[in-house]
Amino acid sequence: MALLTGLLLPFQLWNDVVLKIGRAIGILAIGLMVLAILIQVFFRYVLNNALPWPDEAARFMMLWLTGLMAPTAYRRGGFVAIDLAVRALPQRLGAIISLFLLVVALAVLLVALPIGWKEVTGFGGRFATAALYVPTALDFSEWLRVPRSWMMASLLVGVVLLIIVNIELMLRSIITLLGSGDDLRPIPAGPDEIMAE
Repeated sequence: MALLTGLLLPFQLWNDVVLKIGRAIGILAIGLMVLAILIQVFFRYVLNNALPWPDEAARFMMLWLTGLMAPTAYRRGGFVAIDLAVRALPQRLGAIISLFLLVVALAVLLVALPIGWKEVTGFGGRFATAALYVPTALDFSEWLRVPRSWMMASLLVGVVLLIIVNIELMLRSIITLLGSGDDLRPIPAGPDEIMAE
């Protein structure tokens, strides 16, 4: 049991720290996404002169906030799940089925990993976005067209973080199955978390 607990600890600490940073960046991204959409609405419907960049900026922020927030939702059980059958079964059998489902989820994530890598480094990642630029000089005299790979890196980062969370959940599930689940530190919840049951 000490071996499993020792294996769990680095995953748990990593997720505690990295996912907290990811949530903060995700909150910033959602704010910037809303700002970009509001700018586009104002220019399109008030000034009747749509800008070319807000749609892509909003899409960029949405992809990154998804990649950074999904692991937290997964870790806290915030994904939609039909667990009626698992809850109706005896506790031990339900825990075994849950562990099996975590193994299946890990297999799917491991298939998604090379797809994310190819999106960032492959043919599609070589293109630039249509209208999204960032300054490359402090005086804003030079601008760089944002590569599509920067946007698609959100998929790769999200999948890697989901794999790490999945491994933590599998270790927790195994420890619980072996009878030491009560000794596990609970997964930290947000300060004012609202979770549907």
